[in-house]
Amino acid sequence: MSPRLIFWISNSVRMLLVIIGTVIASSMWGITWGLFLGLVAMAVLILMQLFYLQRLADWLDNPRSSRLPDGWGAWTDIFSRLYKLRREDEKNQTELTEWLARFRQAMTLLPDGVVIMDDVLFLEWCNPAAESHLGLSLIQDKGMRVTNLVRSPEFMDYIILGRYDTPLTLSFRDRKLITHIIPFENRRQILVTHDITESERIDMMRRDFIANASHELRTPLTVINGFLEIASLQPELDAATRSAHLKLMSEQGARMQRLVEDMLTLTRLESMDHLLRTETINMRVMLEQILQEAHALSAGHHQVTLDFNGPDIRGSTDEIRSALTNLVTNAIRYTPEKGTIQISWTNGNAGPKFTVADNGIGISPEHISRLTERFYRVDKSRSRETQGTGLGLAIVKHVLLRHKATLLIDSVPNVGSKFSVQFPANAVIEA
Repeated sequence: MSPRLIFWISNSVRMLLVIIGTVIASSMWGITWGLFLGLVAMAVLILMQLFYLQRLADWLDNPRSSRLPDGWGAWTDIFSRLYKLRREDEKNQTELTEWLARFRQAMTLLPDGVVIMDDVLFLEWCNPAAESHLGLSLIQDKGMRVTNLVRSPEFMDYIILGRYDTPLTLSFRDRKLITHIIPFENRRQILVTHDITESERIDMMRRDFIANASHELRTPLTVINGFLEIASLQPELDAATRSAHLKLMSEQGARMQRLVEDMLTLTRLESMDHLLRTETINMRVMLEQILQEAHALSAGHHQVTLDFNGPDIRGSTDEIRSALTNLVTNAIRYTPEKGTIQISWTNGNAGPKFTVADNGIGISPEHISRLTERFYRVDKSRSRETQGTGLGLAIVKHVLLRHKATLLIDSVPNVGSKFSVQFPANAVIEA
């Protein structure tokens, strides 16, 4: 049975009882007293309805202040239905609050910036990424116009033109951002920012690497192709000239091979699939071998010494050997004849340290921060003389990153250089 039908039946029953009571009272005490008692009964019923209407009005003015009032008769059903609606509303409000909290938490964790604005671009909410990208502060800037906070002519033109179907690439606060405004609802807009600074830097590094690698490979190939063309066009060349050409081609071929090997090494070190396999490294044996190779490369033109006073460590033998050999080889290549190269292996509170110091040509301060970049050379003419590939220190950097070690460079032009590798203390193998 529907609540509305119950309401009408209950009130009809009450009215019928009042009429029956009036008729009985009239037959017993006369029609005057019967009508009087009937009127009194009707007045009581009306006053009860007015009383519950007043209680309902008081509750509606402040529905959260107290519990719903108890009812009588049809009012019991009315109040019970209101109580049920109130409970459902409270449940919906709780769920909505939880979903809103989850939404804001998800927006907070997004790497992209999200700014919620009204139809006149006043800031309502933003996540931490947007604060970082655009220099906003939700606490201080809430309620302010975003165009007053993001002072960029490109952004202002984008807002004024209103062509939101195409994203805007914006350079702002030393960042490169892709910004996009998305209208939603009638009075809301969302500004989304995506930081492409790092990807642009990586793309530029990739382009530079390809250009530099192509340039480095072109030189030996040009030499080899040139001599081959001479040999094919002039088969009567004398033996001495032909021998000199073959020697130069062999040197350029070896240089090209070293370059390819170094590029493959870098690719392998940067690969996420190339896991670091650690082992016990006998540092005395390794450094004595590096010392022997240094003497062979120097061919007696330098004084190379080794001071060994450190422990064995854990790491990749091949990678560590490659990194340390690169540092020693560079010291020999960039130190004039009769110079000194001092190699040392020590241990301290911060951990073991490898150092190679020389009294060579040195490096100007403006070049030091870029030494580990691929193909970066302080003096290109000097690097051609030393037959370097320009990738040695880049390999050193990646090897040390994999071993959580740090490269320290101290150099003074025309005085000398000192390259140190600081390994972490936990790399030491306890005796």
